[in-house]
Amino acid sequence: MVADLYTLYMDTHRTWADHATSCGTCTADQPACPTGTRLWDLFARRQDEYLNRNRKRP
Repeated sequence: MVADLYTLYMDTHRTWADHATSCGTCTADQPACPTGTRLWDLFARRQDEYLNRNRKRP
């Protein structure tokens, strides 16, 4: 299950990075358009989920 969450997290990061590269207003570490903001927020949530799940593991 963790591997699936990691894959989802990394796929979301790639989607964000692709958008940031092609968007004229977003940068690699800051969203600046509605689509970029949505993608950044999704990436941040998935990153938090992944990191929190790993902290709970023995």
